Amino acid sequence: MKLEVKREIKRYIMMVVACCLYAFSLDCFLVPNNIVAGGISGLSVVLANYIPISKGVIIIMCNIPILLICIKQEGIKFTINCLITTGVLGLMTSLFEFIPPVVKDDGIMGAVFGGVIQGVSIGIFCKYRVSSGGTELLGRFLHNRIPAISIPIFTGTLDGVIVIAGAVVFRNIQNVLFALIVIFLASKLTDMVITGLNKSKICYIITDKADMVGEYLINHSPRGVTKMDGIGMYTRLPKGVLMTVVKAGQLTELREMVSDLDPQAFIIVSDTSEVLGNGFKNIKSEDMLEHEKLKKSNKKNTSN
Repeated sequence: MKLEVKREIKRYIMMVVACCLYAFSLDCFLVPNNIVAGGISGLSVVLANYIPISKGVIIIMCNIPILLICIKQEGIKFTINCLITTGVLGLMTSLFEFIPPVVKDDGIMGAVFGGVIQGVSIGIFCKYRVSSGGTELLGRFLHNRIPAISIPIFTGTLDGVIVIAGAVVFRNIQNVLFALIVIFLASKLTDMVITGLNKSKICYIITDKADMVGEYLINHSPRGVTKMDGIGMYTRLPKGVLMTVVKAGQLTELREMVSDLDPQAFIIVSDTSEVLGNGFKNIKSEDMLEHEKLKKSNKKNTSN
């Protein structure tokens, strides 16, 4: 029970942090440069040009109907959490409107810094399973009604319409370019926040000398190696397939070792989004580790 309460408290603290970052990127980088990058926040920038109220209030007003129509589909608990996040985001957006813009009259710089900060905030939202609704939730609702069209297409279409509307309202076709910069950087930073900075490579080594290469790698590399048996479909001859995961900086050393042992070897290298286990990130989450620590503490207290 204590662990669950602690987890929820941490989740809401990170939600507030993410809302602050998102509002900061919107009010101090995007809005001063008339950049509309899609989403309900982008729609609020467009509507604020005609409605003399705070963009934060518009964000709340636009999200409430979306949340109401999605109650049945998403459940009351999810909807309430979204409503809380929407309220905090709207409040932070209204508060940050009083802060002087950090970048003004420079669309490129505004898009770059705004996209980076927005990406970090969205990454925190995703990592801690927090949502404020928006076009993504509306896209899920429309997909439920028209399954033939995917959620990304619905969401992308809605965001695209908002971006184009921003370009028309502010009479600046460059807004589309700036919006693309924001979206690109935000997606990259979101991925970095979720998966971390320690990128690894998964390597498949197809070789006739699998035992020799595998033994050498185990003795001279800090990473483990797994051997699989394969058959070359062209030659119909047996092949050894070695699989290993290395940090990006260790890839060159691996290539050189394999090349020295078997110049005819075939190596396939792919990116991995996340590697869990010995030598990499702990396979147990922070919550699981905290839970185990709490159990050990309880056992110790009981025995005493």
